[in-house]
Amino acid sequence: NRAQYAAWMWRELEAPVIAAVHGVALGAGFQLALGADMRYVAPGTKMSVMEIKWGLVPDMAGMPLMRNLARDDVIRELTYTGRIFLAEEALEMGFVTVVVDDPRAHALDLARQIAGKNPDAIKADKRLLNAANDVSVADLLMMESVEQDAIIRTPNQIEAVMAEMQKRPANFS
Repeated sequence: NRAQYAAWMWRELEAPVIAAVHGVALGAGFQLALGADMRYVAPGTKMSVMEIKWGLVPDMAGMPLMRNLARDDVIRELTYTGRIFLAEEALEMGFVTVVVDDPRAHALDLARQIAGKNPDAIKADKRLLNAANDVSVADLLMMESVEQDAIIRTPNQIEAVMAEMQKRPANFS
C-alpha cells in the first residue's frame, strides 16, 4: 500500500539513502528512518513504534524493516508496548547506525564519500545487500559473481583503480 511504500521506497532506490534524525521519530517517522540504508541520529532523539498507542499495527513497512535490524524479542516488546526510547538505546538495539551530535553534517560527509566511489559498484552493492536476507547463500554467491562480472574492466571500474593509484579524485562517467 502507499503508506508502506513511503518507507520501503528508500530500499528500492539505486542510490544509498542516509537518514539524519533529530528530535523525535515516533511511529511513521521511525519507520521512515528505518527505510534508509543508514541512520545517523542526534543524542537524546526520542523514538517509538508508536502505533499500538492508537490501537494499530506498524503499517509503513515497519515489520520487514525492523526484522533485519533488531532481535525478534526486542521488536515484539517495542511493538506491543509503544514505549519511547532514546537514540542511545536504539543504537544498542540495532536501529541506529551512529549517534552523533550533528547527524545532518555527518550524513552529508558520508554522502560525499559514497559519491566519490564507482557508482556502478555502489548500485550493485545495494542490490546485493537488499537481497542478502531473502535469498539462499548459494543464490547470493551467484549474485555476487554476476555483479562482479558486470563491473570488472568497465570504464568506471578502471577509473576507480587509476584514481586510487594516482591518489586523485575519480572522474566517473
